[in-house]
This record gives sequence, C-alpha cells and structure tokens, in this order.
Amino acid sequence: MRLFSIFAALAFTTTLAACVPANTADVTKGAFDAPLANPGVVAMHAFPSGPAIGVMRSNVELANDFLDLQFRMESGRALPVLTRFEGPITVAMTGDVPPSARSELARLISRFRAEAGLNISQTSGPASITIDFQPKSALRRAVPTAACFVVPNVTGLADYVKKRNTAAVDWARMNRRDKVAIMAPSDASPQEVRDCLHEELAQAMGPLNDLFRLPDSVFNDDNFHSVLTGFDMLMLRAHYAPELRSGMNEAEVAARLPALLARLNPRGQGIGGTPKQISPRSWISATEAAFGARGGNRIDAAERMISIAKAQGWTDTRMAFSLFARGRALTARDVPAAIEAYSQAARIWRNIPGAQIHAAHVDMQLGAFALTSGQFESVLLLTDRSIPVARSHQNASLLASLLAMRAEALEATGRGAEARSVRLDSQGWARYAFGSDAQVRARLSDIATLARRGGRG
Repeated sequence: MRLFSIFAALAFTTTLAACVPANTADVTKGAFDAPLANPGVVAMHAFPSGPAIGVMRSNVELANDFLDLQFRMESGRALPVLTRFEGPITVAMTGDVPPSARSELARLISRFRAEAGLNISQTSGPASITIDFQPKSALRRAVPTAACFVVPNVTGLADYVKKRNTAAVDWARMNRRDKVAIMAPSDASPQEVRDCLHEELAQAMGPLNDLFRLPDSVFNDDNFHSVLTGFDMLMLRAHYAPELRSGMNEAEVAARLPALLARLNPRGQGIGGTPKQISPRSWISATEAAFGARGGNRIDAAERMISIAKAQGWTDTRMAFSLFARGRALTARDVPAAIEAYSQAARIWRNIPGAQIHAAHVDMQLGAFALTSGQFESVLLLTDRSIPVARSHQNASLLASLLAMRAEALEATGRGAEARSVRLDSQGWARYAFGSDAQVRARLSDIATLARRGGRG
C-alpha cells in the first residue's frame, strides 16, 4: 500500500512551505519571466526504461529480509503461509485509465519479465490482476490514508466495498493467489501513477509487507524509492523460484532460501552482513506521529524516534530517518538545529549502499535553506551532487525541484543563459511529477520565492 501524506512526499514540500512567507499570493505572483510563465508550452519529460540499481547486500541479510517481507503484513500481523500465483500472470486495466498508464505498464511488465523472470503479460479481459483506476476521492473514502492499495479476491473498487471486512479479502486466509485487484488513482500525475503501478503490482504478486530497515527498496513506507530496485526484483524472482510454492510455511521457506539465493545472487555469498530485526511498534507509531499521520506534537514524536533508535542500537537507515524527522519537525522553529539534524541523517545515508536517493532528498532540504539565505554557491554544490542521483533513481519530483533550485542559483550568480536552460529542463520534469500546469507553476514559484528572499531579483 502506498501512503498519501507521510514520509518522503510530504517531507519534499515541508522546507519550501516553511521558508515561504505566509502571504505567498503577493510574493509568488509573476515569479517567472513571461516566456517561462506557462509550463504548458514545455514538453513533459519521461524516463526511459532501464535496468534497476543492483543488489548490494549479503545473502544472509537478504534471506532474513525475504522472510520478514513474506510472512508478516504492514500491520504486524503474521501470515501463516507463502502465497503466489501458480502459472502465467495476466494484468488488465479498468476504470478511467490515465493516458500515461498504458506505456508505464508496458515498460514495467517488460522489466518484470527481464529482471524477475516472471511469466506476466497484459490482457484486455478477465485477468489475474485487475488495476481499477478511480478518482482519488473514491479511494480515500475506502482507505483514507492510501494513495493506492491492493486487495485479494476482488475485481475492483466496487467489488472491494461490497466484500471488505469479510474473510474473502483476508490475505491471512489464503493458500494461493488467483485474483487480485489494485485500486489506483485516475486523476494523479504521471509519476504518481507510475509509482503506484510499481509498488502495488509488486505487492500484488509478491511480498505484502513493508520494512523501514530496507535502504534499497520500494517495500518501505518511507517512500524514498519511486521505482522498483534490484533488491525488489530479486525478491520477486525468489518468490517465484521453482524451489518454492504456495502453501509453504516460514520454516519450509527458510530451509530452502540459502541454496535458492546462492543460485540467484551468487555475488551475495560470503559478503559480511548481519540480519536486522523488525522495527518495534513503538518506533513505527512515533514515526507516524512525527509525519502527521496521527497528529500530535511532531517534535516530541521525532525525539521518541531517535530515543528508540538509540536504545535499539541502530546505525542503519532507521536512525537516519529518525534524524530526518527531527530536521523536518524543527524546520519552521529552529533552522540551525534542523540543518544539523538533516546533515547527520545525510552522513549516515551516504555510507549505506542503496541510500543515495535518501541523501539526495536531504540535499534538496539543505538547498532550500541555502537558497533562502543567499548561499547560492552552496546551492550549486548541493544540486551538482544530487541531480544525477535523482535522475538515475527516476524521481521526477525531486529532480524538478533540484533543477529549479539550481536555475535560481545560476541566475543569481550571473549565469543567465545556463539558468534558462536548466529552468526549462525543470519544467519538463515538473509536468511529469506534478501533472497540471497550476501545480507545476505553484511548485516552481515557491522555489523562485526562496531565491528572492535570499537576495536574487
């Protein structure tokens, strides 16, 4: 299930919102030069389909991750047996299908076949997996916190509404998968549509759990990764390996995993690595509170995250995420402390394979602080480091913001021609990330406003 409000998507806008003056209607009006005021004249960019970022961890860790992903759900509830589709998998789209969905699905199915070895194809009739596109408002009425979600034994949203709270839609009572539906937004931006397809199709076929400890996966509610990674494809390939079958319990799967992973991922043999435990419910609850899912004092919640992380002895991505939460909570109240927290998080993430995109998100936050204080050379250094990461991880929302920040810094340092080129590139990616011209203009105007506060213009 991909969540709406919390974690990376919300953190992405927090610094910008906090740094922009309250009376933004006057400040942002006319923020762009006339030729750039209409993003609609800029063609929308799109990412090519390419190989995923590879797996960079030991098979000992991967086996532990596989079991925790397969035999538990996001609620913490245990699953008694492994379930999967037995035989070819077909996918169909219904409802109000967005224009970008067909090409995104075709690219994703090609990746599933090439990288995970899945026997999967698209069809127009009854299918193993039905993707039902409905308005966001309808999805929120069904599951208020979800941007998109997956349900077994239904054909779409209407069928789910009829069957919810019954045994028919209980994953824990299944022995194999025969029919699954994904509920996805019909009125979302192209990137939102793509992100939902990646995560929900992977969970429709494979693991149902998300783990905060994973630095290199979409199976993580921090939502930093937008597209399926090499780790995710390996988990799917293992899920459908001939050594496994629907109905196996955890002990049976665990007995087969060492040889299975040695065959699928030989470079993971002999690499050092310690299996990590599932995050305690107390830390997850503090995380939800820190990012606003359950209200309350976000600063206190972020401090609870850090206290629990220290007590657990964590030095992994969960400690970094706890510090990120502190930075986000302090942004509007104590800028120096927020910068220090963000910087500490980035130092941890830069030393974790697979967490470069997390560090790039921190660079975006630090870039906003630098822009609003007129430190334009710092903005150029930060964006020079993070733009390639955002591009390689196919995160258009992050990429568009970093490019817009860079354009403002270039303008402020007298490199106007280069600034105009970078700004146009930013608008192309913003159209993919945010959708409507109004949303594109609002996002980029906020960034232009930060530069004006920092002394440009």
